Amino acid sequence: MPSQFGAVHLAHEFLSAHVKSGDLCIDCTAGRGNDTAFLCSLVGDGGRVLAFDIQPEAVESTKALLEERGYADVGEVYLESHANVDRYAEEGTVKAAVFNFGWLPGGDHSINTRADSSVEALKKCLKLLTPDGIMSLSVYYGRDTGTEERDAVLGFLRGLPLREYTVIVSEFANRPNDPPISIRVYKGR
Repeated sequence: MPSQFGAVHLAHEFLSAHVKSGDLCIDCTAGRGNDTAFLCSLVGDGGRVLAFDIQPEAVESTKALLEERGYADVGEVYLESHANVDRYAEEGTVKAAVFNFGWLPGGDHSINTRADSSVEALKKCLKLLTPDGIMSLSVYYGRDTGTEERDAVLGFLRGLPLREYTVIVSEFANRPNDPPISIRVYKGR
């Protein structure tokens, strides 16, 4: 299956349409740093990207990628739970927040995002978003992990007030096993 039609492509297409130079963005699950670097490319030298991960390997991978691509002055990477994101940004200042729920690509699948901290991070990010801010979420689940988190994230998002948010959930209907779920959240729409 061509990667151009995967969850990453959908997320980047969505982010490209809304994030502009000078914006503040957050990558709540830095992983290998690809989304962090992509956000840095969108916000440019006048913007800022904050990235979080609980695994030292992910933090180091992300820092190395930012250095390699020339974004070390734009992106800041923290060894920190995304549930503490509100310690790093002010309410109403974040244009976009990105989440990839699941496990570190190529990493230990027993270390993964969890329902309680993920829903807490979502609540906090909604407050951090600008009045026209967005969130891009990719939910990777299956194998031995993720179904509880998937259900908690979807349940939380489905309960958001319609007058304040628009939530779009996209699923790959013709892919085998447990394909990722791509979610877009618009604030103020």
